[in-house]
Amino acid sequence: MKLFEINEAIERCVIDGENVVDTETGEVLDVEALDNLKMAFSEKAENIAMFIRNLDAEVTALKEQKNIFAARQKAAENKRDSLKEYLAMCLQGKPFKTDRVKVSFRKSEAVKITEQDKVPESYLVYSAPTVDKAGVKKALKSGETVPGCVLEEKQNIQVK
Repeated sequence: MKLFEINEAIERCVIDGENVVDTETGEVLDVEALDNLKMAFSEKAENIAMFIRNLDAEVTALKEQKNIFAARQKAAENKRDSLKEYLAMCLQGKPFKTDRVKVSFRKSEAVKITEQDKVPESYLVYSAPTVDKAGVKKALKSGETVPGCVLEEKQNIQVK
């Protein structure tokens, strides 16, 4: 099998799905299909590692785009809110209508907290506690016993 054919076969196994990889979760469903590719172990490992690097680059690019879109969305929302406040100030609660747009007002109520420390206890809501994993890890590494917690050693693969 030629090198480009190997790469294509690995890509087909992963991208096309072919019941080998769950395209939503990325979980390899049929490892045997990847194992059956006719190539030397080192070639197969190298090609899969290179494919992982390509996917890492794609993940990074997608995260970057997501952040760019999130920033653009936030800027548009802020601009919209500012313009709504300005228009409301200009219209002073009076409706406005043209053939292309209709602006109206509706009454609503909202609670404004002026002094939080004076609010009775019965109206306070507390969030559920979360575990300080970094603190627990530090304690476990120093030899302390933390009930309900253990330090688990893992082997994390790195592809560069």
